Amino acid sequence: MRSRGGFRSSAGLSAVRSCLLLLFIHMSAPVEARRVRGGRAQTRRIQQQQPQQPQQTPEQQRVEGPESFPLDFTAVESNMDNFMVQVKNLAQSLYSCSAQKLDQDMKLHLLSNLSVTCNDGSSSGFYIKESKGSRRWLLFLEGGWYCFNKQTCSSRYETMRNLMSSTKWPQSRRGTGILSPDPEENPHWWNANMVFIPYCSSDVWSGATPKTEHSDYAFMGSLIIKEVVKELLTKGLDKAKVLLLAGSSAGGTGVLLNVDGVAEQLQAAGHRGVRVRGLVDSGWFLDNKQYKTTDCLDTVSCAPTEAIKRGVRYWGGLVPENCRQAHVGEEWSCFLGYKVYPTLKSPVFVIQWLFDEAQLTVDNIHLTGQPLHEAQWRYIQNLGQELRSTLRDIPAMFAPACLSHELITRTYWMDIQVKGTSLPRALHCWDRSLQSTLHLNSSHGLNKHRTPPSRGCPFHLMDSCPWPHCNPSCPTIRDQLTGQEMSVVQFLKHMGFDVQKMAQQQGMDAKRLLGMLSNGS
Repeated sequence: MRSRGGFRSSAGLSAVRSCLLLLFIHMSAPVEARRVRGGRAQTRRIQQQQPQQPQQTPEQQRVEGPESFPLDFTAVESNMDNFMVQVKNLAQSLYSCSAQKLDQDMKLHLLSNLSVTCNDGSSSGFYIKESKGSRRWLLFLEGGWYCFNKQTCSSRYETMRNLMSSTKWPQSRRGTGILSPDPEENPHWWNANMVFIPYCSSDVWSGATPKTEHSDYAFMGSLIIKEVVKELLTKGLDKAKVLLLAGSSAGGTGVLLNVDGVAEQLQAAGHRGVRVRGLVDSGWFLDNKQYKTTDCLDTVSCAPTEAIKRGVRYWGGLVPENCRQAHVGEEWSCFLGYKVYPTLKSPVFVIQWLFDEAQLTVDNIHLTGQPLHEAQWRYIQNLGQELRSTLRDIPAMFAPACLSHELITRTYWMDIQVKGTSLPRALHCWDRSLQSTLHLNSSHGLNKHRTPPSRGCPFHLMDSCPWPHCNPSCPTIRDQLTGQEMSVVQFLKHMGFDVQKMAQQQGMDAKRLLGMLSNGS
């Protein structure tokens, strides 16, 4: 009779064989699926197998090789629900093959270089979830305003210490939106290596100044990024195909200030095969005139241009060399998207709400729930027009006419659409266009920004309707006093929108205008 231990060994071997066979069957079978979300069907097609290519050098294989993970959620068509059921069944079947529970959280790693610190001198660091089968990396820069002198920084330290110190950072965190490991929430980047870099330098990721006996705080945002990239090279970044440097709010501005520097850092280290790109979310600020000018006493009330001017001096802030040379004596202007973008070499995708809440706040338009005066309403509409004018020539961008701030880490980021295209779809189209350009011409610096979109795959998307929340897919609006959801018409009336007057200006009946607003026309 076979011993119990021998029986377990045989059964275990059989289970492993079954799991491997199941994996082979699932990976080999053709899959067609359709994703239906919010009543809108998004169809995709499985990429055809490429014909055998001529033998390549190791360097060519590194730069141009296919993705190393077999499931391509960007190319699925027909029934997405059925496809996801198959994937989940496969995962459950393979689960018994692993003695270790799958952990989707990002884990905290403090920097080995203790001289690169947060504002208070505590160690900086990053959160990471590695994906061993993927050669794509997503590095996300957290946002969170800034401070620009001893008074504003001391106040920030009392009220927002986690944005200036690592002493109470949690050991792990779960990614959402584009950082989510769930393919249903993040269809194109779910399997990438995810890195979340917490914001603890208060300098819009620009500083290079350590804390000393004569200074109260360190401002080392740009050095933190460099040090994180250096450490990630020991974790597989050296073998990457694509590095997407993303960020929201101050983190988005940080992308504009650092994306070329990251590309240059990797090239200098001999990793020329890594293609660096930028994703700027809600970090495209304007130097427009405030609605009401106030003294520069705190971060919120101070005009953004004055705050940045003071901040650059206080932080020892660095800007990209090309931009510095283009704006000698006004280096602070490189913190403005429309000023720094033309000087960049790396391809960058810009996401910007046309009625950004943070921009309105620094412009002293405070949406407190009280109806706005006509002058305030007109100022908001002009802001949308000014943002449109600065974004018009940006080849890769997504600009919904909504009143909001930040998007890519929101759980609803897939639901927002511009002209029928969602943000994940637009990013995928942009990615495809960059791959096409790479195959056409791999020389550095050529056509970095201006790559024409494929037919039916747009990535230059901007709403043309003129009012906040005239896009029906905008995030839900809630009354700030009652918490109740509001329709677009209720919101506009609540904000002081004069339907009769606007209808006259548009040359139409007021009822027709209300109907168009209700339908999102």
